[in-house]
Amino acid sequence: MTLFQNFGITLDLAIILAIDLTIAIILLTLMRYLQGWTAKVDSRIELAEKDNFAFGISTAGAIAGLGIVLTGAITGEAADSYIVEAIGMSAYGLFGLLLIKLGRYFHDKVALNEFNKGEQILKGNISVALVDACAAIATAIIIRAVLVWAEDLTLDTFIAIFSAFAISQIMLVLLTRFREFRYAKRNQDASMQDALVQGHTAVAIRHSGYMLAMALSFNAASHFIIYNPQAYIANIVGWFIFSIIMLVTLSVLIKIVKKLVLSKINLAQEVEQQHNIGIATVELAISVAVALILTSLMY
Repeated sequence: MTLFQNFGITLDLAIILAIDLTIAIILLTLMRYLQGWTAKVDSRIELAEKDNFAFGISTAGAIAGLGIVLTGAITGEAADSYIVEAIGMSAYGLFGLLLIKLGRYFHDKVALNEFNKGEQILKGNISVALVDACAAIATAIIIRAVLVWAEDLTLDTFIAIFSAFAISQIMLVLLTRFREFRYAKRNQDASMQDALVQGHTAVAIRHSGYMLAMALSFNAASHFIIYNPQAYIANIVGWFIFSIIMLVTLSVLIKIVKKLVLSKINLAQEVEQQHNIGIATVELAISVAVALILTSLMY
């Protein structure tokens, strides 16, 4: 009996792990080049010759997001054969990659519809790149939650996954509109999107925290919705209701915790007017921490 067998790793399991890892590496590599193809630029030139930090941040978000999605594809029992395992991993991985790209497109055209994200990133806009990267990671967290929630490898499975994904994108848009409303109210009807275009990094960091927190809370909702592959309407309604509940709950809790942790600090003035990146980062940490705690309580 070998050392690996002592830990329950058989030859078949080792081969399956190798298959999954190989497919994951191929998909991660593909994502890097997709970033360049989508923007119609050479990713090597942007990253290594132009030293475009914004493009690097955006690419990092896409790769990290795909990695998160792939953990959802790997989770679960191994398939009955190597071929089925390879097909399943590839299908979930490619579908996840497609959803990440679709989510970013939807976020660009609907949530952040007042500027051209691609142009801003190619110009080196760090603030826009941060929001873009975190939007990709948030979308990936949601996709992973849905992949773990869904079962089997059928057309109904992919319909269920896409339905939950669509609801999540609506939630991200609602979150963005609410944050824009709050920003405008505190800044004489100024546009939060204009602030991002102008390179307001503190606002970008804070908004990124809200997106990541919302994605984590969406993950918590998956524990309350029973997977039924053919209950299309029930799945959509269930995800929508729980997403609204979690979003409202999360928003209230984050506001309370920020009042306590950052007491006697005018957050709007520090972040929005004085561009205080430090406080914005603390806000991001609080948002994510509250979401993680809330998610853990839901298990």
